[in-house]
Amino acid sequence: MLHRLILVVHENALPQGQGWSPMTWQVLKDASSIPITLFEAVSDLDAGPIHLQQQIALQGHELVEVARALQAQATLELCLVWFDRNQNEVTAAQPQHGEAIRYRRRHPADTHLDPERPLAEQFNLLRVVDNQRYPAFVHWRAWRIVLQVQPEPLRSS
Repeated sequence: MLHRLILVVHENALPQGQGWSPMTWQVLKDASSIPITLFEAVSDLDAGPIHLQQQIALQGHELVEVARALQAQATLELCLVWFDRNQNEVTAAQPQHGEAIRYRRRHPADTHLDPERPLAEQFNLLRVVDNQRYPAFVHWRAWRIVLQVQPEPLRSS
């Protein structure tokens, strides 16, 4: 055997949010806090025992790049804590409890904006778009119009 344990980091409080793009789905639901879970990989998708968890706080304006940076920092912190406490954490892992909820894989079509709805209602969708891989877009008349989302600090007048 080449390994004793395989660990995975997932952005949800498992078993809720198993599957794909958990942080994105939570931002779309206007979550103000994203749980980050370090768990053991098993044959069933995202179903292994949980070793460690922590939360990252969101203020509601972060675009995907900022949320990913916060997630990366939390992932690093969880891994370092696990390595520091390795033997204790292996025996302290807790099985997942509760009903599993699965997120589906997101596709480029999921970044479609509705030009008939107010922008404020679709702001979270703009927060999670990736300008290169799945940009925001609208269909307007005979056109597909792609929108580039880019943060820019406000300048005081």
